[in-house]
Amino acid sequence: MAPDNKKIVPRHIGIIMDGNRRWARARDLPTLEGHRRGYQNIKRIALSAFKSGVEILTVYAFSTENWRREKREVEYLLKLFRLLVDREADLLMKKGVRINFFGRRQDFDKSLQDGMKQIERRTKGNRKGVLNICLSYGGRDEIVRAVRKLAAKKVAPRDITEESISANLDLAAWPDPDLIIRTSGEQRLSGFLTWQSVYSELYFTQKHWPEFDSGDLSQALESYGRRGRRYGK
Repeated sequence: MAPDNKKIVPRHIGIIMDGNRRWARARDLPTLEGHRRGYQNIKRIALSAFKSGVEILTVYAFSTENWRREKREVEYLLKLFRLLVDREADLLMKKGVRINFFGRRQDFDKSLQDGMKQIERRTKGNRKGVLNICLSYGGRDEIVRAVRKLAAKKVAPRDITEESISANLDLAAWPDPDLIIRTSGEQRLSGFLTWQSVYSELYFTQKHWPEFDSGDLSQALESYGRRGRRYGK
């Protein structure tokens, strides 16, 4: 079904996919099962978002702080990322979705980095929607890396502007998110798109990420459509 053109649909939404472990504990399931279910939900919500008229979806999959978690949990998450690169990307490729990865790629092994590059190259021409996946990402870290790029280019302090910093961020090629959704009841951004989120509308839901479905996404989009965005005016 085509999206209702009368509805105000955000062009770019970001999602903080929180609550995998809490979802699992509430069902007496292993923590890793919560991560597996959450991983499977990425493609379902991405396709639902694009069907609703959203053009760009950016998801917070793994933060720079997540490396501090238990070794077994981190290793399992890395396996899921590899599955995404090796297998799931094919489905999204067939659906016409473009996939990008952002964050500290150097934190991952070379084979995973190469896989990310290959997916980006293979899907670059796709036009059905853009899925940005943030891995080993932190908003402050992104800003620090952008400033370092400017320093490496020997940009004079007087020439450092909001525009020049924005142009050197990971997501420089994409517009700022119109709407950011966080699941699992927490009401903070936790370093997600710190620079880009200054005028984003925020939507918080009690639903844990593995159980967040297309109906929940529709509610978030409807909430966005009822808001007035003034950008400080």
